[in-house]
Amino acid sequence: MPNTRTNAPRGALVFDMRELGRQAGSALSRSRTVPAPADLRLELVSVPVGAEVSLDVRFEAVTEGVLATGTATAPLAGECARCLDPLTSTVTVSFQELYLYSDGRPRGSREVSDKYDKRDKYDRHDEDEERDDEERYLDGDLLDLEPAFRDVVVLALPMSPLCRDDCPGLCAECGAPLADAGPDHGHEDAIDPRWAGLKQFDQATKQDQATKQQDRRARAIDLQEG
Repeated sequence: MPNTRTNAPRGALVFDMRELGRQAGSALSRSRTVPAPADLRLELVSVPVGAEVSLDVRFEAVTEGVLATGTATAPLAGECARCLDPLTSTVTVSFQELYLYSDGRPRGSREVSDKYDKRDKYDRHDEDEERDDEERYLDGDLLDLEPAFRDVVVLALPMSPLCRDDCPGLCAECGAPLADAGPDHGHEDAIDPRWAGLKQFDQATKQDQATKQQDRRARAIDLQEG
């Protein structure tokens, strides 16, 4: 299986199908290390732009076009959804996509006979456009794998990436990482700020009562000794 290194970001996922030909049943395998295109990302994780992506693809000629089947492995970078620490990982995806020959695209699919009314014309036009959006075509002998690759990678990205499966997250009171805080980490019950003054007054009152009690004990001892 030939292995090539593609340096140019543009066109790195474009494959020339001239060697494959159009004889149904012929096959061609390719392995490439390509730079990741931009915008492969979700909110907390992404494939870094230009990062090395390992790609293995098998192209098979069929009657309608070329069937591309393969796998790709890409590095990930982001932050943990629980503790917000940086994380790195990889994602491996599989894909299979049919690319139709461009000269097989229906030429007159949007031309409707006069026997149909205007409403039928609009309905057929919308159906043809929707079908075109779902189908992929070769550009002559060139097959651009990037749209299919992009779709499958983005769908595989984790919505809530974790630095580890049992990450305990952050303390809800102080924001400290619980993984580093230890088992003794804790806080007193939170006090409503509106009652903070009353708590200070209560503490002062208890302290004053304790002082008075100590004074009474001292006087009682003095009387007994006298």
